[in-house]
Amino acid sequence: MVEWVRRLAAGTRRVASVCVGAHLLAGAGLLDGKRATTHWSTARQLAADHPAVEVDADPIFIREGDVWTGAGLSACLDLALALVADDFGEAVALRVARQLVVYLKRPSGQSQFSVSVEPISTTRRIEDLRHYITRHIADTLTVDDLAAHAHVSARQLTRIFKTELGTTPAAYLESARVEVARHRLETTDDTLDRIASTCGFNTTDTLTRAFRRTLDTTPAAYRNRFRVR
Repeated sequence: MVEWVRRLAAGTRRVASVCVGAHLLAGAGLLDGKRATTHWSTARQLAADHPAVEVDADPIFIREGDVWTGAGLSACLDLALALVADDFGEAVALRVARQLVVYLKRPSGQSQFSVSVEPISTTRRIEDLRHYITRHIADTLTVDDLAAHAHVSARQLTRIFKTELGTTPAAYLESARVEVARHRLETTDDTLDRIASTCGFNTTDTLTRAFRRTLDTTPAAYRNRFRVR
C-alpha cells in the first residue's frame, strides 16, 4: 500500500489525507520535512514513528505545498471545500457549501477541539472549576484565582489540569474565553471592544492575540466568515 501511494503521488499534482491517512503518507515519505496533522489521538504515534514530520495535532487541516493533511473525519468536508476553492475559487466553494448547508469552511488553523464539547472531566474538582470559569468569564481571572477556588496551590492545579484535560489552567482559560467570543462574533453585532470586555480579554489586542494563537485567524476575519445572517 505504501509503495502504491508513493508511485501514485509521483504522477499527481497534489496529495491529501484525512484522519489517520496521514500515517500512510508519512510511511511513503511524502511528509518528510513538512508540517502535518492527523486525528489528535494518533498524533503522538505519528511523531514517534516519523521524526522527520512536524506533527501539529491542533489544526483541522494543513496545506504544505502540494500535500494536504486533515484531522478527524469531520475535517474532511473542510478539506474538500478548501480543495474546491483552490481549484475553482472561493465563489464556487461558497456555492458548494451553501448546497451542502454548511459554512464555507473553517479556517485551516482552527482547533480540532471546542471547549463547549470537550468530554466532561471525571473529577468533581475540575467540573466545578469549569463551571466557575463559565460563570466568571468576564472577570480578570488568574491561575492563582482558580487555585484558590479549588483550594490547591497553583502548581497542584497545573498538575491536575494536565492530567485531566491535557492542558494548563492558563491555556484552558484562554480557550474558554475564545469559545465565548466566537459565539458572540457569530450571533451578535457587538463591537470587538465589547466582546473583549465581556469575555475577560480587557482589550481587543489581547482578544486578537488569543484568536491568532487558538484559531490562526483574527476576530474580524472570523466574524466575516461565520456570522449568522
